[in-house]
Amino acid sequence: MWWRIPGREFSANGNAGNKAALAQAVKAGPVGLLAYADDTPVGWAAIAPRPDYPRVLRSPALKPRTAEENVWAMPCFFIHREYRRQGVASALLKAAPKYAKANGASTLEAYPVDAASGRMPPAAELFTGTVDLFERAGFELHERPATGRRVVMRKRV
Repeated sequence: MWWRIPGREFSANGNAGNKAALAQAVKAGPVGLLAYADDTPVGWAAIAPRPDYPRVLRSPALKPRTAEENVWAMPCFFIHREYRRQGVASALLKAAPKYAKANGASTLEAYPVDAASGRMPPAAELFTGTVDLFERAGFELHERPATGRRVVMRKRV
């Protein structure tokens, strides 16, 4: 819910409120992709039309510089700790362009952290993925905001 609602609302909701808000969003329609190991869900990637993520639209670093239609965003992942470093995020990323295109997207956008400095970002920052992960999936650098390590990467779908 971090990307979907204002910071004050996110904080005021607490974990229970944000969990309930996400459940409501899911009832309204798909909010991403799930990865399974056998019958067990082990990962999730948020993916939806970019306007569904108001924090992206308001972010000084990430907001679009031009009006474009049919851009979808993939702002974050959750991979169960027992399944990290096993290719789950890569599998989700491989499925994302096809899913976005089937639902009307022309471009898929993401906001990974750039670990090229040689220093791995703190784990708390890795929920958006890394530039390397997205490059391996065929995404290209679209914009490198001056405000931090997070970049905008894109792939035509």
